[in-house]
Amino acid sequence: MISYNTKDWFTFIFKFHKADTFRKLLPLIIGICIYAGIIAWLELYVWKLSDSSHVKNIPLMHGLLGFAISMLLVFRTNTAYDRWWEGRKLWGSLVNNSRNLAMKLSVILPADEKEQRAFFRKIIPAFAYALHNHLHKEQTRVELFEGEDHKDFFHGIDHAKHIPNQVAMRMYQHVQQLHEAKKISGEQLLFLNPELQSFTDICGACERIKNTPIPFSYSVFIKKFIFFYIMTLPFGYVFQLGFYVIPVVAFVFYVLASLELIAEEIEDPFGGDENDVPTGLLAKNIHRHVAEII
Repeated sequence: MISYNTKDWFTFIFKFHKADTFRKLLPLIIGICIYAGIIAWLELYVWKLSDSSHVKNIPLMHGLLGFAISMLLVFRTNTAYDRWWEGRKLWGSLVNNSRNLAMKLSVILPADEKEQRAFFRKIIPAFAYALHNHLHKEQTRVELFEGEDHKDFFHGIDHAKHIPNQVAMRMYQHVQQLHEAKKISGEQLLFLNPELQSFTDICGACERIKNTPIPFSYSVFIKKFIFFYIMTLPFGYVFQLGFYVIPVVAFVFYVLASLELIAEEIEDPFGGDENDVPTGLLAKNIHRHVAEII
């Protein structure tokens, strides 16, 4: 995720970062400029349609369609941002619940239970790392920490199966073993259950966002709408603007296409883009905080 100063907006005008839409759209913008120039030349010097009332009425159609396309893009952008913000809230909940579980265990477990403390000090952040890798479709490794002292705690993890579920199951099993060994009471077991249950709830909610993109037909319709809207712009405005229609059409295309690109990028908050939710950084924060608490 890109970190920036929200008040230093003036420098953004002249700064092009990796995720900037202008850089991605530059080849298409050049193509649109060439297309608009050809249409302007044909209408002005070849077809000579300056006296045609039908061509002069085309801007009326663009005015009507402009309102429709703006509403579509606003809805598209808001929907994509809602998905991004929900993903960020879910990982914020994971951070808080990991801290809460670590605090509860730190209070409940006796100070001399070093082995039990070491287990939870390692497995709580392991869930965050496992979920991060699961959402990024990478091979998950649960031995992500320094040292090999507790490698046996994760013996038997099947990388071909759902790894976050397996890590969460290990936590449940270990808490149940502590209860059976009379090291924690039934009331304390219920006291720990909300945080334990929240891990799989958060995982399922993240998977819902990851695996349910915007409906294909909706996304395709917006792209087609933008394409035909831009392709017809030079026909209607060339007589009012002349060859100035070239930069005007290019700018309109840049604005509309940029909104669609931004929506595409943020609708999947767990991808590899610069503006996605920093799940890796959040997992490292969980690792550091849990180590400080337990």
